[in-house]
Formats: sequence, structure tokens, C-alpha cells
Amino acid sequence: MSTALVKGLSLPPPQLSEKRRQGHVVFTLWSELCTQTMDSSGKPVLYSYFRSSCSWRVRIALALKGIAYDQEPVNLLKDGGQQFSTEFQAVNPMQQVPALKIDGIILSQSLAIIQYLEETRPNPRLLPQDLKKRAQARMISDHIVSGIQPLQNLTFLKRVGGEKKLEWAQHYITCGFKALERILQHTAGRYCIGDEVSMADLCLVPQVYNAERFKVDLAPYPTITRINKALLELEAFQVSHPGRQPDTPAELQA
Repeated sequence: MSTALVKGLSLPPPQLSEKRRQGHVVFTLWSELCTQTMDSSGKPVLYSYFRSSCSWRVRIALALKGIAYDQEPVNLLKDGGQQFSTEFQAVNPMQQVPALKIDGIILSQSLAIIQYLEETRPNPRLLPQDLKKRAQARMISDHIVSGIQPLQNLTFLKRVGGEKKLEWAQHYITCGFKALERILQHTAGRYCIGDEVSMADLCLVPQVYNAERFKVDLAPYPTITRINKALLELEAFQVSHPGRQPDTPAELQA
């Protein structure tokens, strides 16, 4: 994480309680960050972790739309998790990646970021023009983003702990993929929704990557596997891959 935000930080009055002092620091950092964001005419800044599937979705969207940006890595494991630092709380009070600093605002939550990019930079489109297909793209995205990924993310796995982590992740990914495979059999062409890349595809590929990490058997999901393979042939999915990020450890670089 950069230390630029803390330069010149106004300190809270000493008589405040520790909790209120921390709140004062976060609020001051937030205000200064927003001011910097609005004053800046530079490239967007993506706060990201190389292996975060949520961050990967946004990296794919930025690549597909040809948006140049800078990355600010946030290591979710180092120092107890850099997302919990006071500095990063000023970026995203939910203490999660990704966050995107763009157009004078800071956005968090991957689908909110992607839909903002879609509305402000509509080409190439990531949501189909046909309203039924558009709804299907959102449905599949939410199926993954709400129904699968949160149940196997770092926060949940820490709570599960020990040897049960792998079993837990495999169970919930498998449950989700059983439903997703059936849905995609009705909606897919080359990709999740017909033959055009959509927001659903941006969610699918990172989730398949997670399934492979957790050693899920993908043989029962031929549609998912086929679509994932086709998408990984596209440059935007390759350059945004976790193995090719600035913060990717040397032993995991692709």
C-alpha cells in the first residue's frame, strides 16, 4: 500500500477516545483521498489483489474496454491483511478489494464497478442489448457473485479453519456449479450468453480458477469447462490473469 495518503494528515485531538480517534483518522483520510481523486486528471487506480476473483472481474472489464489504469496492490495476507489498515479503510470502509478510483469517485463491489464502466464507457458492451439476455447475464453474474464465491472466499475459510477448508470450498462450489451448468445449457453459445462476451463471462472465469485451486472435479460441468476454455483464449482474460499481475509472487507467475 502507498503511504502517500498519510502525508500531512491532521491528527485527532488527544482527548478523544481511541475508537473516536481511529474514526477521525479514517474520515480525514477519506476526505483527503476524495479531494485527490477529484483533483486528479490521471488514470484510474485499481486497488487489487492478484488472486482475488472479484478484482479479476474488474481487470477483465478494464482490459476489454481498453481502459488504461494504475494498480495499487493490497495484499490480503501480508501484515495480517493490508485491507484492514487504516489507510485502506479510507479507500473502502468494507475492507475488501477491489476498489476503483475513477472520474472523481471511489467505487467498490465488482459488479457495481463493471456496470459503472458499462454505463460511462459502453463500447464494447458487456450487457446484451436484448432485455431478456441482459437479465440472464445479470442473473448468472449474481448466481456466481452472491451464491458461490462468497462462500469460499478468504473470510469464510478463515472462520471454518483447519482441515475443513478444502471440503467446505469444494462443497459450495460444487453446489453452485450444478445449478450453473443447467442454466448455461439454456443460455450459452460460445460464451455464457450467446456468442458475445458479457458480464456473466467476467464472473465465470475467475470462479472456475477458484474451483481448480480447490481441486473441484470439473468433469460433470462440460458447458462451464467449454466456455471457460474459449474465454481464456481472449487477450483481455489473459492479461488480467492472476499469474500476470504486478503483485503476483514469482513462483505463481504465468
